Amino acid sequence: MTPVELSRTVLHAVRRAVDEGELRVAVLPERVRVTPPGPGGCGDYATNVALQLARPAGEQAQRVAEILRPRLLGAPGISDVVVTGPGFLNISLARAGSAGLVREILRCGSRYGHGDALRGHTVRLRAVPEVRAVVQAEALGRILRSQGAVVHLDDLDHLDDGPGAVVRPVPAPADPLPLGRDAARWALLYPAPHDRPRIGGEHLVQREGNPLFRVRYAHARTRALLRNAADLGFEPEPGPVAEDRTLVQVLADHPRILAAAAVHRAPDRLARQLVAVADAVLPLFPAVLPLGEEKPSAAHRARLALADAAGTVLAGGLSLLGIDAPDHL
Repeated sequence: MTPVELSRTVLHAVRRAVDEGELRVAVLPERVRVTPPGPGGCGDYATNVALQLARPAGEQAQRVAEILRPRLLGAPGISDVVVTGPGFLNISLARAGSAGLVREILRCGSRYGHGDALRGHTVRLRAVPEVRAVVQAEALGRILRSQGAVVHLDDLDHLDDGPGAVVRPVPAPADPLPLGRDAARWALLYPAPHDRPRIGGEHLVQREGNPLFRVRYAHARTRALLRNAADLGFEPEPGPVAEDRTLVQVLADHPRILAAAAVHRAPDRLARQLVAVADAVLPLFPAVLPLGEEKPSAAHRARLALADAAGTVLAGGLSLLGIDAPDHL
């Protein structure tokens, strides 16, 4: 379930409570905002809709939340709902089976994980005059837009003109440009903004110890598998892949993590998510194509579709970071 679909599900629960007479509200909200849980929260997403409705309903927010909770628990795609604090609804999503998840990813393409958690928000980003700050601001702009925010990137000359979110990470200790565009961006974005980035040749090493290499290699391998499968006369077809629960879980978590990267202004969360996807998909590769005289089966097609979905997520995430995802590496 995407954040957009969850927002609609919560709004439907509100309408049901009103129609059934348990909640008396004259004007219903046009939409419900869902975001990653804040401090003290739990689950995949949280919403403050009960606090919004408490005053017009003449009820305590906790009471409104308890009215909505059973209606959300009965909704498809939701596994648990917990009320915390003054009345926040914390929602845990049911984990999709691999076939349904793969279909959703391939349908959405590079926009898988994009949502409207920040729709209606306007964010003005202002980077201090330093290369890491500029790269972070550009990546943040793309990530925020992926969640529906309107983003304005100010020129450095206007840094002191009016309010805005100043992007001021720990500066790079050296010029990253000799690393090349993609490796330089990764070196500046992969560490958390408060951590000092490492600018060195380790980002260019074509080995498993280099996280950027693992991510781009995993993506390139998924594209190569699609080409090889086409040569063998078969295509991806979503189906159950029971042996790859870790990969399915990581892919299912991608929308939540992308939303959290936007809400918390943390592109490093997206970078680490891409490494997790790469590490989870790499063990799948040896079983994707038939061996020897073996004929392509439904299991091969399902594994190929799962690999294709992982490659799609890797390409979309790298694009948000401003990094190329080559089909050949």
